[in-house]
Amino acid sequence: MVLSISAASAWWAGRQERQVGAEVAALAQPGDIRMLSSESCAICGQARSWLTENQVPFSECLIERDAACRQAFEATLSPGTPVFVVRGRTQLGFNPRRLQAALQPRS
Repeated sequence: MVLSISAASAWWAGRQERQVGAEVAALAQPGDIRMLSSESCAICGQARSWLTENQVPFSECLIERDAACRQAFEATLSPGTPVFVVRGRTQLGFNPRRLQAALQPRS
């Protein structure tokens, strides 16, 4: 019984995650999402994989390799990476639902 509930929960969470990914991909246009990342950031790798797997258009720069990226990162005053700039607004960390919300049309 516990295994059934656990499996059902995992299936449901995966289904919801795929729905969020599909919506983010449908809403995002090239240039909407920029990820400021670091070579040593594990979450950056997870975010990159999620965006790529869900075919979300995004650009990325590495703060260790790109002086302009480092300067943009420092201007956010964020304590770490990744930092997302979504349509000009900064988001610290990776959260697919926050990306989804930031891409929603404003009324």
